[in-house]
Amino acid sequence: MAQSKPCADRIRPSDFDGVVGQQHLVGKNGVLRKMCEHGHITSMIFFGPPGTGKTTCASIIAQKSGMELRRLNATTASLDDVKAVAAETSGIFAQNGILLYLDEIQYFNKKQQQSLLEYLEDGRITLIASTTENPYYYIYDALLSRCSVFRFKPVSAEDMLPLLRRVSNELTGGGITEEALRFIAGCSQGDVRRAVTLLDCAAGISDGEITEEDVRSFLPDVAAGCFDSNGDVHYDLLSCLQKSIRGSDPDAAVFYLARLLEGGDLLSPCRRLLVIASEDIGQAYPMAAAITYACVESAKALGLPEARIPLANAAVMLATAPKSNTAYCAVNEAAEDIKRGRGLDIPEHLKSPLFKGYVYPHDFPNDWTEQQYLPSDIRTKRYYRFGENKNEQAAKAYWEKIKGKKL
Repeated sequence: MAQSKPCADRIRPSDFDGVVGQQHLVGKNGVLRKMCEHGHITSMIFFGPPGTGKTTCASIIAQKSGMELRRLNATTASLDDVKAVAAETSGIFAQNGILLYLDEIQYFNKKQQQSLLEYLEDGRITLIASTTENPYYYIYDALLSRCSVFRFKPVSAEDMLPLLRRVSNELTGGGITEEALRFIAGCSQGDVRRAVTLLDCAAGISDGEITEEDVRSFLPDVAAGCFDSNGDVHYDLLSCLQKSIRGSDPDAAVFYLARLLEGGDLLSPCRRLLVIASEDIGQAYPMAAAITYACVESAKALGLPEARIPLANAAVMLATAPKSNTAYCAVNEAAEDIKRGRGLDIPEHLKSPLFKGYVYPHDFPNDWTEQQYLPSDIRTKRYYRFGENKNEQAAKAYWEKIKGKKL
């Protein structure tokens, strides 16, 4: 009789030593392991792709802390469900506290997220919320400030292989080729659950040794053609695309773009090309961002396979364009100052509504006059430095003439 419980759940580890990947969190010096060892469990937010161990780690933390684990999914849960969990804290079975694992928290609206605050503040609930989206965009500041944020990374194919070998022994007695195992690890895009499910499915139809062909029968042609048995994964291909464009190699750029598109992924290369236009070309050719956006929107309207044509135009244009990361470096440097608490007191003449002391630049020749804009503690800081390309050097020459000083 077939087992009703999915294989990925049957093999879920009960301690950190069994977790695949995430050594920065659960390894010998991993922060989650240390928190459990010291008995200091705070509310947390786990974010990262599916199948990377977020639910598993939450279960292990609950077990090691002695807290009762309750699970909710924000796609279906309501405020009443949260209140019901909080009500359990008065019962005898919750004497060590309740750990609420709230999956897909990005689907809770602001009011729902705020409803969690009172339970976190009075200690009735310790929250572990998980999300596949960037929490700094989808989770409100009041909740973020009460939680530690931990990132779960895609699991490499090499890290998956030992687990897949153990699972194959359980399912098949070892009857699987090494090529098939490596193919499963490579085409799972860093998702351990997906890899185990694929192996389980292949084992279910095989009359003998599982081969790569058995595995491919569970993959649509578009996905099977994208990843090979050497373990190349989706995230590596996106990285290769950007590095090829940054390195001004149009041939490599279109190759990696084609690999991604042949895998059926349209949105990820679109997003990456938009990033590249501003990060790597930037001020050297400012129109690159607009051209890339037009190509991306055309690709979305066309869909695959025709979408490859405008995207190829964008990739070649970006690869052959002059390069500058001056704006990218400038905003990163400014962000570092902000993280260090600098520049908090902005100049009075820039504040609304009175703008007392503000001087209107358009009232002066060349629409410019000397005036302080940065906060006083960083007033002499330079974040942006003109690049050596033609476009930025022309801008530099113009402002040196207007301002009457070297920039």
